[in-house]
Amino acid sequence: MMPALVILVFVGLIPFIYVLYVGYFDWSIFSKVRGMSWAGLNNYRRLVFDSAFNASLRRTILFTVLTVSIEMVLGILIANLLMIKIRGMSFFRAIHSLPLTVAPIALGAAWRLMTLPGMGPLPYYLQKMGLDFNIGRYAQQAFFTTVIMDVWHWTPFITLTFLAGLSSLPKSPFESAMVDGAKGWQIQFYITLPMLKPVILTMLFLRIMDALRIVDEVWMLTGGGPGTATRYIGIHIWRVVFPKTDYGYGSAMSVIILYFTIVLCWFLNIIVTQSRKGVAR
Repeated sequence: MMPALVILVFVGLIPFIYVLYVGYFDWSIFSKVRGMSWAGLNNYRRLVFDSAFNASLRRTILFTVLTVSIEMVLGILIANLLMIKIRGMSFFRAIHSLPLTVAPIALGAAWRLMTLPGMGPLPYYLQKMGLDFNIGRYAQQAFFTTVIMDVWHWTPFITLTFLAGLSSLPKSPFESAMVDGAKGWQIQFYITLPMLKPVILTMLFLRIMDALRIVDEVWMLTGGGPGTATRYIGIHIWRVVFPKTDYGYGSAMSVIILYFTIVLCWFLNIIVTQSRKGVAR
């Protein structure tokens, strides 16, 4: 394991320590006058009263809740449909997995072309239906377009994971339930979902981490606009660090978001561990 640990130290631990260190300084890298001066906890104190940071954090949390909830529901529904043994089902499984092969940058660029007024198919057909669709003008349309894009991209990942979980479930509880006269929805709620609890919580664990740090595809699609409608926390940190060259404050924001993510994942990890112990018993 030594090579993997060395790589982890250089690409994970050392950059984290450096960001944590920079977060205690007021540093504008292109300013010879200001230089790098000690700020202590001032950068973290600024976060409490920074309306732009708090707004982007609330927006990111709302985006995460919507996308992860929709993806989880669609993932379990589609997985159950793909479990049906009919001819050609393997082909549908392959088609459903295609969005996972698209890189985030390419995904955002493709959705940008599809939603571009006067060029994209979505504005054209929605206009035929009497709807004015322009994500560069309407904030709510831009926000929900990013939600739909993320759902389209990551639902297949959840579906494939649920497929693996459903395939590994024992058949005896389902056979007993059918003999006792249980209906389909009862089997789903009282047998399938409880047995899939470790898989569900693991998927929540992974998808929440990914959704909280979304940048690439949203940047390509909207650039964080219109206004601040899709300026999620990752894009907000980027705008603070690079255009404004406020490296100290940007590092402090990164540390706070990392801490928030670690605490949330730690909480989910406890739930997953306890659920696995319950299944083992």
